[in-house]
Amino acid sequence: MKKGHIAFPLVFLILICFFATSGSAAGIKERMRQRLPVIVSLKSQGVIGENNKGFLEYRTSQQSQQGVVNAENKDRGLVYAAIAKRQNVSPVIVGKRRALQIAQNASPGVWLQDPNGKWYRK
Repeated sequence: MKKGHIAFPLVFLILICFFATSGSAAGIKERMRQRLPVIVSLKSQGVIGENNKGFLEYRTSQQSQQGVVNAENKDRGLVYAAIAKRQNVSPVIVGKRRALQIAQNASPGVWLQDPNGKWYRK
């Protein structure tokens, strides 16, 4: 890590808090919080998983709650872009870093995608 850069997890949390209070992205933190129960349920059913780019992805042909999944991925993309701009890296790199964090903290049974693209259950 370059001198003067804040650790990635801390920057991620700071930016989510910033988005929650900024007028330009009004309520991103609250929207993500409100969607969390649906996302947790879909993950526990094996309907969706966390891909290696930091986004949700369907694992079955049952694509219920598409609006929730799409909205979550859109908000994640906004957060990743803001972090990327601040760290002078691409949003793709930020998403991949976030995917590693998500995988570490995922509950048992959740579908995850490793860096090589292989899906597995934690």
